[in-house]
Amino acid sequence: MNNSALTCPQCQSQKIVKNGSIHNKKPKYKCTECGRQFVEHPRKIYISEDTKNLIEKLLLEKISLAGIARVTGVSRKWLQDYINAKYKEVSREINVSKKNEES
Repeated sequence: MNNSALTCPQCQSQKIVKNGSIHNKKPKYKCTECGRQFVEHPRKIYISEDTKNLIEKLLLEKISLAGIARVTGVSRKWLQDYINAKYKEVSREINVSKKNEES
């Protein structure tokens, strides 16, 4: 196998070794310099708004992340990243107003 053409997407090193394969039998590689694991030519998959809306509804139902990923066909990593991004959008402040007390 010729890994000389591969470079690490993180540190640009060419010290790459084969490191098994992913679910669709695509070979996985590991950089010996920084430890990053990656596949050659990863696919960028678009997640539809309908799927995102379904994910948000399923999260409200307290279904596990593994279950949501399985049902919607998204990866658990993508799902966790999506949830983390949504969490950052949520306001951390609660606006409290004093209730007028009438005697």
